[in-house]
Amino acid sequence: MQWVRLCWVLFVVLLTGCRTEVQSQEAPPPQRPAVSDTMSVQENVSQSRQNAITRAVSAVSPAVVNVNVVEVRRVRDPMASFYDDPFFRNFFRRPRVREQQVESLGSGFVISPDGYIVTNDHVAGNATEIDVYMPDGRTMPAELVGSDAATDLALLKVEADEALPYLVFDTTAAPIVGEWVIALGNPFGLFESAEPSVTVGVVSATDRNLQSGRQGRLYRDMIQTDAAINRGNSGGPLVSATGEVIGVNTAIYSESGGSIGIGFAVPAQKASRIIDELRENGSVDRSYYTGLYLTTITPRIANILELDQARGVLVRDIDPGSPADDTGIQPYDVILSIDGETIDTRDDYVARIYDYRPGDEIRVRIRRNGVLLTLPLRLGRQE
Repeated sequence: MQWVRLCWVLFVVLLTGCRTEVQSQEAPPPQRPAVSDTMSVQENVSQSRQNAITRAVSAVSPAVVNVNVVEVRRVRDPMASFYDDPFFRNFFRRPRVREQQVESLGSGFVISPDGYIVTNDHVAGNATEIDVYMPDGRTMPAELVGSDAATDLALLKVEADEALPYLVFDTTAAPIVGEWVIALGNPFGLFESAEPSVTVGVVSATDRNLQSGRQGRLYRDMIQTDAAINRGNSGGPLVSATGEVIGVNTAIYSESGGSIGIGFAVPAQKASRIIDELRENGSVDRSYYTGLYLTTITPRIANILELDQARGVLVRDIDPGSPADDTGIQPYDVILSIDGETIDTRDDYVARIYDYRPGDEIRVRIRRNGVLLTLPLRLGRQE
């Protein structure tokens, strides 16, 4: 019986094998996808690599330029101490300070098709010669239209044979903390006639006030970002993911000179207004006049005036017939805010008043004998 079962198994196996198709070694290989299918896959992969950042960079880069400047700086003669010696002074007559030409690089960006370019005052404000390098390899001489040391902004102009690509300030929407931003420029002057270098980060904070080491600079209401900004990036644009300029890269905090992720940009609303004034007048009119003489409230002054805290500025004196006098401000009033912006020190007052022009009306919040008052003050003009 076991032998009969074995025979049936062999019979079934043979029968099944006969019904299976035999494949020759010369059979054609498996079909490959058509060329059109391959191209479709590559296009899909390429499109998947595109995002808001790459699209913004592609749109913005043609308008970002490198700025090469030559300026004359006054430097102290290293041998000045030698010539100061009474013995040698009779034999050598040389100036202690001499002038020398210095070449430096920065960044900028075109803001109009007819060739107006924004950069920093510390890049081009004292330049005697300016050349602008376009991303497409062209080099054009530039003229300094005007500059403003307080906001560290400058406006240049080039004459181009054709309309230039340009960028637009976003003056309607305030920067959002945490939103993506892109910094473009020429770090350390490494690449002259080339596409700008790109770094990406977020808006770390807004309304930052910085202490500047340079006299006359007022870095107020700045945008803070962790997008890498290095020397040479100064004057380049800080751009949102939509491709609009939200700030002008201006300063960094660094102990080494390189980026540590703390950079600052002049916000677009302030930059746009300053640039408009420079284009129209070549300078910013800060000849305002109030007639006020002010002192920062110290703990000692606060104690004498029986104030709760040492903040604000004390009105020491007022010019008779001045705008402040006409408004009704009196000596020993304490100014606490201007148009809702808190004033803690005299520096705060100076920085805030710099945002206004002769003829503007501001609302001054004061404390007088324990009573809070708000007075309208129209700025006069200092002749």
